[in-house]
Amino acid sequence: MKIFLRKLFPILLILILAMIGYFFFRGWIIEQYHHAKGVYYIFRGDRAYMVDNMGKTLEFYKKGLNLYPKHYEAWFNLGNIYAVHEDYYSAVDAYEHAIKANPRYVMARMNLGIVYSEDLGFFDEAIEQFDTVTQIKRIKLWIPFVYSNIKSVKGNRGLAYFNKGVAYRQKAMYLPYEKQHLVYTYLGNAIEAYTKALKFLKKNYDIYYNRAIAHHLRGEYREAGLDYCKAIDLDPMRFEGHYNLAVLLRHVNRNRDSISELQKAALLISEKPDSSSIQTAYIFNLLNEVSRRFITSDEYYTQKLTDEPTGSIKYTYVNGRVVADDEFDKAMFKNFKTCAGIAYFKDEDEQGEQTDLGITSNPWGVNE
Repeated sequence: MKIFLRKLFPILLILILAMIGYFFFRGWIIEQYHHAKGVYYIFRGDRAYMVDNMGKTLEFYKKGLNLYPKHYEAWFNLGNIYAVHEDYYSAVDAYEHAIKANPRYVMARMNLGIVYSEDLGFFDEAIEQFDTVTQIKRIKLWIPFVYSNIKSVKGNRGLAYFNKGVAYRQKAMYLPYEKQHLVYTYLGNAIEAYTKALKFLKKNYDIYYNRAIAHHLRGEYREAGLDYCKAIDLDPMRFEGHYNLAVLLRHVNRNRDSISELQKAALLISEKPDSSSIQTAYIFNLLNEVSRRFITSDEYYTQKLTDEPTGSIKYTYVNGRVVADDEFDKAMFKNFKTCAGIAYFKDEDEQGEQTDLGITSNPWGVNE
């Protein structure tokens, strides 16, 4: 009997301690159980999302978040799902829950700002989110050959400034008539934000291209031209930079240079499988217009006399078809990378010849 009681005593002691612990920590224990069950449902939601079962994904996420509402990553994922399916107000609600659970969650604030700005037109709210992202202090950690978050920290800050610039430009474009006098100021705010973004993302086509648009709309042609040229240098195979530069060159009567950029834009957009017929028609109509202007101008006759052959181009034959060799491919890429009118924009003496563009509804205007 003594041996039996001796063996039973530790079991009874454990049960007593468990009952005492449950009595005093009942709430905490139940909370941890709910957390574990919530994480399980969220895991099942992730699995359902991977097989594109949106119904089950939402069902499991909602169950999981009902049990564990502080799971900020699940709220973020849910917000992304709503945003992709264009349920923007539900996306906003999900992102706000993620931020409430983790106020330093950079990506939730970034995506919330993008939905505010690009989908709902809440520009001030978007700018507030992007400003908050730039002010969040993240610890930069670098362990050689193991881990580094330096690029991601800088990249996120640069993206926040870039998105802030986009929000200011959109805010300028959607101002009511009685507030049109603020357009110039908001475009200036956009330029300032893009310039800060370049401190973190130094070789980014989109930043230079969008800053060029802002300068272009403010009538600052030299700055716009230089930024378009920088964007083209970084990514010469995107038609938008060539097209907008051509519009700018046409406006300042650099017709030959405009034709050169329009031809590049036309060739590039014709190669895009997703290009619209309207975009293509715009480019070719503008090309015809500028060509007529150029042929009837003094510039045509002057430059026609001074043009020189550019040299021979070598070809090879493949299955009976003429195919350009590698040297020609390199020459073509170099041609697209070369910015027509760059000398004009670099010449500060010619700035006085540029006229004010203003804000216009011209259908051949800047391609945003």
